[in-house]
Amino acid sequence: MSFAQRLRATYETFHPTFWVANGMELFERLAYYGQQIVFMIYLRNNLGFSEAQAGTLSGIFGGLIYLMPILAGTLADKWGFRRAFNLAFTILALGYFAIGTMGMGAFSGIYGGTVPYPLLVAFLVLTAFGGSFIKPSVLGTVAVTTTEQTKSLGFAVYYWLVNAGAMIGPTIAYLVRDWFGNEYVYMVSSASCLAMLLVNIFLYKEVRSARTEVVESMGKKITNLFVVLANFRFMIFLLIYSLYWIIFWQEFIIVPYYITDYINKQAPYEIVQSWAGAGAIILFQIPINRLTKNIPTRKAILIGFAVSSLIWVIIGISPSIPTIAAGIVAFAIGEMIQAPRYYEYISTIAPPGQQGLFQGYAFLPIAIARFVGDPLGGWLYQTSKAMGKPHYVWLALIAIGVLATLLMLAYNKFLAPEDQPGVAP
Repeated sequence: MSFAQRLRATYETFHPTFWVANGMELFERLAYYGQQIVFMIYLRNNLGFSEAQAGTLSGIFGGLIYLMPILAGTLADKWGFRRAFNLAFTILALGYFAIGTMGMGAFSGIYGGTVPYPLLVAFLVLTAFGGSFIKPSVLGTVAVTTTEQTKSLGFAVYYWLVNAGAMIGPTIAYLVRDWFGNEYVYMVSSASCLAMLLVNIFLYKEVRSARTEVVESMGKKITNLFVVLANFRFMIFLLIYSLYWIIFWQEFIIVPYYITDYINKQAPYEIVQSWAGAGAIILFQIPINRLTKNIPTRKAILIGFAVSSLIWVIIGISPSIPTIAAGIVAFAIGEMIQAPRYYEYISTIAPPGQQGLFQGYAFLPIAIARFVGDPLGGWLYQTSKAMGKPHYVWLALIAIGVLATLLMLAYNKFLAPEDQPGVAP
């Protein structure tokens, strides 16, 4: 069978709606990561906020994006994924457009020459609300359009396309901000979401299965939250994991500032971050999975933590474009080692009958990291810059990475349950 025939066979393996949903996810991630990579620079250079204020705003936006899907997923299940996508892309298109207009001279009469902090917060919360419906709707579509035989491949396709969007979006952002300005990156994100709204209206077909008929109430979701919070060992594991994601998101918080302030004001930091990070995952995820598949799950997670911590050591030794790119690749290698095993581990430690519940909270560490880590990154950068010692940011991030690794080592030794299915932590 030729390569083209294999591709066609893979395509025909899945329901057409599977490809529509994943195509929309690609463009939504393109929109999200495109604006995210310029977010801190845009807020400081175009809207006049300090680095610390920008970090706080990024934390609000990013934290809600990853926290609200826990509850938005319930509404998506009740309404149907097509209606949820309609709402999501409508709000995202409007939200990104509104954020972009804040930096445009043509709209200065509306905003009075200055950008009110509360109004920007409102736009960010609105946009995050729209974005919160995307992941549960896409993942839900993958679940109902795949079989037990195709599910693993289906989620692999989803993960690959997410990273493709994470690479393409910042690349486009670089070209747009270089030619037109940071504010127009938000226009591209808005247009991308508007286009996906039309795709959803005309191409997405609702798929029903037994899994879509059982919908938890919002009250049950809130009750489940307390079930998870009451599980001490699981919460400790998630909190340790949030340290990992705190250092990851500094690629979007500290790295753009440092490159433009201390290396080269015109440097394509968007290309550096996206091609080194998402590009590495696109190329090497499958080979690395095969190389590490026989490593015990908890050990693989620990190795991933340790390798990812190398990013800040590599960068801190001699900050430059090549070392930053190398450091981001190092982080991506660590991510590729541990990320698939993370979900595997959660499924292993979940008590009987609580598999779905525990997997539903897999994104909680990212939400915690965004709420805490983005403001921390902005404050660290602003403070170290004011002190005339910008290298302090690398020392601080090295310390967080080492702390995360040591805490995960301690968790594995003293708190982790036995590696057998159905054993509650």
